[in-house]
Amino acid sequence: MSEVIFSVFPNENFVDLGLYQFGWEQCDPSHSFGPAARNHYLFHYCLSGTGTLYAQNGRKESDAFQIKSGQGFMIFPHQVCTYIADYELPWEYVWLEFDGLRVKEAIELSGLTPEQPVYKARYKDIAAAMKDEMLYIVNHKEESSFHLIGHLYLFMDSLVRSSTSTHISKGNNLRDFYLKEAFSFIEQNFQNDISVEDIAAFCGLNRSYFGKIFHETMGKTPQEFLISYRMTKAAELLKLTGLSIGDIGNAVGYPNQLHFSRAFKNVYGISPRQWRYENGGGRNT
Repeated sequence: MSEVIFSVFPNENFVDLGLYQFGWEQCDPSHSFGPAARNHYLFHYCLSGTGTLYAQNGRKESDAFQIKSGQGFMIFPHQVCTYIADYELPWEYVWLEFDGLRVKEAIELSGLTPEQPVYKARYKDIAAAMKDEMLYIVNHKEESSFHLIGHLYLFMDSLVRSSTSTHISKGNNLRDFYLKEAFSFIEQNFQNDISVEDIAAFCGLNRSYFGKIFHETMGKTPQEFLISYRMTKAAELLKLTGLSIGDIGNAVGYPNQLHFSRAFKNVYGISPRQWRYENGGGRNT
């Protein structure tokens, strides 16, 4: 029988970099998973043994990749994959499933793509630090959410710095400045009736150019980011307070409760009332 450690991360309120589930497994010979797709990024690191990844490429066909000890593989959101442990030397691996507004940028820096998903370490010492961070998260699930997210940031840093395909980002200082200005404006005004034009004007940019650099860096449009940010704040209020649904909608910039409920369901898949019930939030509705 395979030996497995599996945990689900309980906190969804981390916007830039969030954790969903994580674990470790010593697989049986020929143990397989899939074909399946994930909603988020899923990274496996092979601790010992070997196995094969079948990953769907841009042509909707599957490429085969042999993965051995010291290597890893990234499964991208909505990418259909199957992975199978070797019959004679089945792999042992550790995994993290994560996502966030800055993840797309970090993964691009690592050089990993749906067509080239195999991680090979350029710097063994940094790769060892990355492995240690993954194992730390798996073995310390009882620690606070902030504590585990801190180690997730260290994992991401090690993943990027140890990759064989690391790209150096140049000339983005001004772009980063504009994005920080945009984030600051959203954080301070998300509860108000603000538009993408308002955010762009605060940054001193025209709407078209602002939208372009925002989407290229974040992988989301400014409007999508604003909605995601508001719904994350709404989920936090649903869980931690007894405010009514209408009051929470108003607190995150939706004076119309019906519009708020519709936006929340588009993000979380269920109504605010149902989300509060399933996540043990306040009782006043």
